[in-house]
Amino acid sequence: MASHPDTLIDCSKVYVKKSNFSNVETGDFDGAFAAVAFKKGDLIEKGLMRRLPEGFDGNTCPYIFTWSTERPNKTWAMGSGCAPYYNTDKEGQANTKMVRFFDEDKFEIYAERDIEKDEELLHTYISLKWRTCFSELNDIVNADEK
Repeated sequence: MASHPDTLIDCSKVYVKKSNFSNVETGDFDGAFAAVAFKKGDLIEKGLMRRLPEGFDGNTCPYIFTWSTERPNKTWAMGSGCAPYYNTDKEGQANTKMVRFFDEDKFEIYAERDIEKDEELLHTYISLKWRTCFSELNDIVNADEK
């Protein structure tokens, strides 16, 4: 089924299931997957962000998004659709890229390369290297740099 042309949220080409990166050490967690094949540059998903109240500390919660370019970051948001389930990959290796429209509180996710149907969708968290809640994850993702 095609999405409505006026929709602000469309994740109809993505589904969520147990991540391929789940293992005995990490435990089970979910990931976003391609429901269809994508060509490089294709729009995969679009959605909205809802800003969290001022004073919320996103450094302690990995399930929300950094929602500004300001550092230290003071603006945090919750994402719609399947976006919260995209796991991270090392910069330059992710198969998707999230384009953030901070002033409009919306995002679009595009294919960085051709993606096969049922492939796990990954993007690089913009706060991977500095958010406290991602310190262990950053060590794992960037282990070859140490």
